Amino acid sequence: MSNKTSGVSVLILTKNEEQDLPGCLESVSWSDDIHVYDSLSTDATVEIASAFGATVTQRPFDNWASHQNWGLKNIQFKHPWVFYIDADERMTPELVRSVLSAADSATDAVAFSVRRRDFFMGTWLKHVQTSPYYMRLFRPTKMRYERLVNPVSIPDGPTANISGYLDHYPFSKGIEHWVNRHNSYSNLEAAQIIENRRGKTPFSLTKAITCQDFHERRFHQKEIFYRLPMRPVIKFLILFIGKRGFLDGQAGLTYAALQSIYEYLIVLKTRQLEKRDRDSSFQQKHALLD
Repeated sequence: MSNKTSGVSVLILTKNEEQDLPGCLESVSWSDDIHVYDSLSTDATVEIASAFGATVTQRPFDNWASHQNWGLKNIQFKHPWVFYIDADERMTPELVRSVLSAADSATDAVAFSVRRRDFFMGTWLKHVQTSPYYMRLFRPTKMRYERLVNPVSIPDGPTANISGYLDHYPFSKGIEHWVNRHNSYSNLEAAQIIENRRGKTPFSLTKAITCQDFHERRFHQKEIFYRLPMRPVIKFLILFIGKRGFLDGQAGLTYAALQSIYEYLIVLKTRQLEKRDRDSSFQQKHALLD
């Protein structure tokens, strides 16, 4: 860890990442302020981070937005800029140069998005990837997150894009790990949908287009997708045909299929939660009448 560079702190979120963490740490070894934010790992994650010289902070995981917001508020970063990275991601040399340059020359921007390359079956998922840009370089005092899972970055100020790739290996631990993780994610996604609907006005297509309040308009826009019939099939067609995932070959086909299965789990679990709410409401009404 020689030739460290000042100016940008690094934040790595972990939970049992002894396999992927060493490679991630090597890719950010240019920073003199590396923080591993760990969700009570039971493997050698903490020992690996400590041996590398990273600062370790541990906290039980509750949900993504809450966990990440707590980290930004409570971890003592050395620098005013933070680059956030997961253990199964790697910074390319060009991205490192871009990050340092952006942090050094930023004027009014409070966050920068980088382009991520997802790899599967030895193939860069150049087309079928759900979203290529992610906001990863930011001033922690100007950033917050929303949503229980797959959190949305909410910067308090202007943003921009920078060059260079962040390489992501979501299947580094195998298909079984990816499936188990997304089964867990689908629980949170379904809970998020139900939470969004509680206390909200009934869905309105007009409000999705014309509502002046950003948060209310976004709620109705999301509901358009959530209410689509055959949503898993539509997601597959969007990824494989609309985004030309077929150009990624077998890897693209498999990835699009996995994403559609994930979407179907969300559909099923949302219905389950809705039924549970209806049953609970029905029982409460009858209890009052008895």
